Amino acid sequence: MNVSRVVLAAACLAAWACGSLSNDTPTQPGPRSPTAAPAPAANPNPTPTPVLGGPAPSATPTPEPGASPTPDPTTPGEGSAECGSPTPPDLSKMNVNVHLRGGGAWVLDSTPLVGPDVEYCAKIGFTDGRSFCPVRPEGNPERGACELLVTGRAADTGRPGPTWHLDDRFCTGRASGCENHPDNQFLLVAYLGGHYTACGRNGVCGEVDVDK
Repeated sequence: MNVSRVVLAAACLAAWACGSLSNDTPTQPGPRSPTAAPAPAANPNPTPTPVLGGPAPSATPTPEPGASPTPDPTTPGEGSAECGSPTPPDLSKMNVNVHLRGGGAWVLDSTPLVGPDVEYCAKIGFTDGRSFCPVRPEGNPERGACELLVTGRAADTGRPGPTWHLDDRFCTGRASGCENHPDNQFLLVAYLGGHYTACGRNGVCGEVDVDK
């Protein structure tokens, strides 16, 4: 074998091996210069930081669907100062009758009665021994205030007097079959026949059937 060729082959093999090591051996990464993070954008609507111990925000109540509360238009004891003495007992009866018949409308009337209390009835002028009586005799200047005291105000109009119904519905006008009298809550204008009731604030009611 030619010695020079062997030496030359050996030298080439050594050079190839060194080149391979130089290309395949990973280099250690140098230190990186830190990159500054971008500044956060300002919040146009900052959320206030809650103060410890401060009052908790109150939740706004959500009304129930379809709920429609019925206000009580009567102030307890309303009319007591103007009614004077003796103070009437609680409402115990409501007399209801047909007051006027005629034309296309009838007029119904209601009278609140208190008792049984013979002594009270005698004190205000009913000396015939009755135990149930109106709060004051007809024409007495205190009668309106005393009736307000025992009857309260109508739930639909807020006027002193009973709440009227025709077959369990309010009397709101001709379309409903009846309407509250424009000048007196104790009277009712009836356009249709049916079962009429007049009720005080304590739930005591009088009734009459109209057969027109």
